[in-house]
Amino acid sequence: MATTSDFKLNAMIKYNNDIFSIVDFQHVQTGRGGAYYQTKLKNVRTGKIIENRFRSGENVDMVSVNRRNFQFLYRDGENLVFMNLEDYDQIYVPANTLGDEIKFLKDNENVIIAFNNDTVLSVDVPQHVNLRVVSTEPGLKGDTATNVLKPATLETGAVINVPLFINEGDMVRLDTKTSNYIERVKE
Repeated sequence: MATTSDFKLNAMIKYNNDIFSIVDFQHVQTGRGGAYYQTKLKNVRTGKIIENRFRSGENVDMVSVNRRNFQFLYRDGENLVFMNLEDYDQIYVPANTLGDEIKFLKDNENVIIAFNNDTVLSVDVPQHVNLRVVSTEPGLKGDTATNVLKPATLETGAVINVPLFINEGDMVRLDTKTSNYIERVKE
């Protein structure tokens, strides 16, 4: 059995008869009383994030996870089809497994899928992706100094806020975890 000292980001634990991914944790040492770990846990099945406090040294049930590289092929109804990059086998994963990151997933994108035995626990989309802007208001010359943002629709259908100087057809880099624009990409 593992203890709270074994906590790592994205580690999987069994808690309240469900499997959770550790999204964030912090060791807190108080002046009075014992130390504890303040955690944010994401339910793998529902995607709901909860906060919980574990006593320092408390036993936790870690879940063994096998991570493999896959490539996203296409959407098939409510499922997404991925191909294993090692043996080319295809698997179907329910679309709700990805959560909000699904809006940044394009064809042939490489992802990492976490398994517990044959059960899919999570699909990790790359932290940063480059996507083309398909529609936005035209940018005006000289609007590069301000921090004003405008909505832009990307090739995957996602809508994010971008600076005024971004035009249709531009390639932009964005953070899939926060849905924030990072920079314009030169091709």
